[in-house]
Amino acid sequence: MTDRAPQRAPQTEDSLLDANVFMICRRLNPQALSTLSRDYHIRTCREEELALWKAMPFDTPTEAQAYQDSMTDYFSRVYARKGRLFYERCLFVCDSQDRPIATAFAWKAYDAFTTIHWLKVVKAYEGKGIGRALLSRVMSALNADEYPVYLHTQPGSYRAIKLYADFGFDILVDPIIGNRTNDIEASIPILEKYMAHSAFKNLKYTTAPESFIRALAQEEASEF
Repeated sequence: MTDRAPQRAPQTEDSLLDANVFMICRRLNPQALSTLSRDYHIRTCREEELALWKAMPFDTPTEAQAYQDSMTDYFSRVYARKGRLFYERCLFVCDSQDRPIATAFAWKAYDAFTTIHWLKVVKAYEGKGIGRALLSRVMSALNADEYPVYLHTQPGSYRAIKLYADFGFDILVDPIIGNRTNDIEASIPILEKYMAHSAFKNLKYTTAPESFIRALAQEEASEF
């Protein structure tokens, strides 16, 4: 799933930071894997922490409040119908006092495609390797038959895109993914501007499997 709530891609650079970017990983790069330091641990989300999880993708309380209804709707539509599976899948990285500071998990979108949902590290904890360690846990736990793995992000999450690329994710260039326009052409100049030159040059591009494109064309709602 997206690193934050998705928006339509307009004309200005600021709003293009929230444009649609889709990625695929056909094979995990094991050299990207890392582990958490002993200061942190990973556990699943608890039912009483749902409100905390809904707010975590956003950097400010004001932004979290603005998207509260959309997060609630998304949870009800995508996760709630699966019973307790969300709480079994959704991971938190916690600090030494067991306070959640990062989240991510793998989810079978449309009961068919493995997708990465809501990778986010609380801003005060960015740059400590937490996101890489969490994504390592998520990706290495997948079986071979659960690949390829898909995700949706935005050019504004260029640091995350670099991380995904390290793990073996390529950027999809198909013009339409399900019910969404793929804004990669408009996003490339943003990525080139904000990413380190070497990271941008290392990005790889590909097309999605035809079966994936055909299947998503039949879906009215987005599940990743």
